[in-house]
Amino acid sequence: MAEMHLKNVSKRWGNFVGVDNFDLHIADEEFIVLLGPSGCGKSTTMRMIAGLEDVTDGEIWIGDRMVNRLEPKDRDIAMVFQSYGLYPQLSVYENIRFPLKVRKAPKEEHHERVMRAAEMVELTDLLERRPAALSGGQRQRVALGRAIVRKPTVFLMDEPLSNLDAKLRVSTRAQIKNLQHKLRTTTIYVTHDQIEAMTLADRVVVMNKGKIQQVGTPTDIYDYPANTFVASFIGSPAMNLVNGHIENGVFSAENIRVPGLRTDISGPVTLGFRAEDVSLAPDGEGELRAPVYSMELLGEASMISYRLGEALVSIKAPKDFRIEIGDEVGTHIPAAMCHLFDADTGESLRLSE
Repeated sequence: MAEMHLKNVSKRWGNFVGVDNFDLHIADEEFIVLLGPSGCGKSTTMRMIAGLEDVTDGEIWIGDRMVNRLEPKDRDIAMVFQSYGLYPQLSVYENIRFPLKVRKAPKEEHHERVMRAAEMVELTDLLERRPAALSGGQRQRVALGRAIVRKPTVFLMDEPLSNLDAKLRVSTRAQIKNLQHKLRTTTIYVTHDQIEAMTLADRVVVMNKGKIQQVGTPTDIYDYPANTFVASFIGSPAMNLVNGHIENGVFSAENIRVPGLRTDISGPVTLGFRAEDVSLAPDGEGELRAPVYSMELLGEASMISYRLGEALVSIKAPKDFRIEIGDEVGTHIPAAMCHLFDADTGESLRLSE
């Protein structure tokens, strides 16, 4: 087991910056998720940790060793990829066993370690099968078992659920969370799926354009986004963001007026609020009143959307609520649940309170 420290790590190819001054301390046994859109630098960061990409600037420490110049095999890490990377000619048993053979672990330990890993990922009944005879979820569990059998210092997981269907993603996600809890191994997990990040992570690192946007627990990032990028990336649906003007504590924009906000700010701002924090106004009025743009039935709720200028605003209504597109409906937006962001930089104004 080991803590990690990425000290001002950067990766450049000529003038293109893939990762810019990435600085993060990871505690021993912590589950860290790198979250962001495609091209944000999260997989490049993981590849530098693994030794598959050279570091342009900065240092990577695993425990008390700086590993910048160590070969991948000497870093004591195990990786699980989006593609399962299994050997098609080998059985499940031999696929799981393979790292032990490569690393020349004592042969008398092989069977016990393979069986223990197979039991953890629930594959003991499939050990004689080959990958072609397995489902996608089973193949991913073989890849997990192959990583576990190594007993590494650090697990690296690069979008391991991307090839699975929705139902399998849920069950495999739960299995990964349970395994990390049992193994207590420091884990770095890369994904673009904010639901995976919110459900798996001890802390989430939100990235965009090679830079860290915010680091925090899932609750902190959800409740207190540092800027409009984080606000728009976290949550399902994402936080509503409306550009407007604030004066004397009153925010105003097309079809929306929210009083009771901060009185020490005036001028252009971006108002943010989440769909689940607002409600239909019982009197039909409310802080927002506009024609319905669309309505979607989600099962546990009805999602109503308004078009306010360039912004598409969503609210969650009771599951039995019905309304026609084009009809007007009022929405109550509590000032206490609102966020304010700088109109130019997108940074949260909460930090300036």
